[in-house]
Amino acid sequence: MWKRPWIAPLGFVVLVFLAFSIPPYLSLDPARSRVPPTWPLHYPFLVVHVLCGSVALLTCGLQVWPWFRSRFPLWHRRIGRIYFFLGVFPAGVAGLVVGATTPFGPVALVSNVMLALLWLITAVCGLRAALQRRFGDHRRWMIRNFALTLSIISNRIWGVVAFLVLTPVLPEASVAQAVPGIATWLGWTVPLLISQWWLDRKKVTTKRRQPVTSSA
Repeated sequence: MWKRPWIAPLGFVVLVFLAFSIPPYLSLDPARSRVPPTWPLHYPFLVVHVLCGSVALLTCGLQVWPWFRSRFPLWHRRIGRIYFFLGVFPAGVAGLVVGATTPFGPVALVSNVMLALLWLITAVCGLRAALQRRFGDHRRWMIRNFALTLSIISNRIWGVVAFLVLTPVLPEASVAQAVPGIATWLGWTVPLLISQWWLDRKKVTTKRRQPVTSSA
């Protein structure tokens, strides 16, 4: 744990976020939804997205924790199946529907659909690499997927920042669409870019550590 000090804070943030986000949807009451339904099946798809996304959030921390992955490889594979089949895949498919019918305007619509597609694509690529025993590629794909999974949390942070910045300068009607639009884009693009930067940095560091062999 001490070698990866981010594990405990990450787990705490995820639990706090889920404790705030899940309860309105456990009641199955559309009136308690934080996203206004736009058509009759919008709310059922939203519930699937939220609950299955919560499974992904709860399991992703263990999946990227190196100590757990190396100490309990069997459980890593089992939890990985839960993460994909009960978390990312159903949440991503439902997210496509919810994102395409969002009430927050076209900017948020495009962002949400792209996020759902990339979330599904990175998960499928990661699963495929693992089944083919290309574990280096599997790890890289899943780090990208992990960043997209956590984007729902950073989305909320950017939403607060955008609200505080835009409220004094924009009409109330404009803020209602501008804030979700900005938050949804920054929510997943920033974590994904950071994860790619980290992967590229690790690749360069690994190459520098490799011994140089001289030819005779």
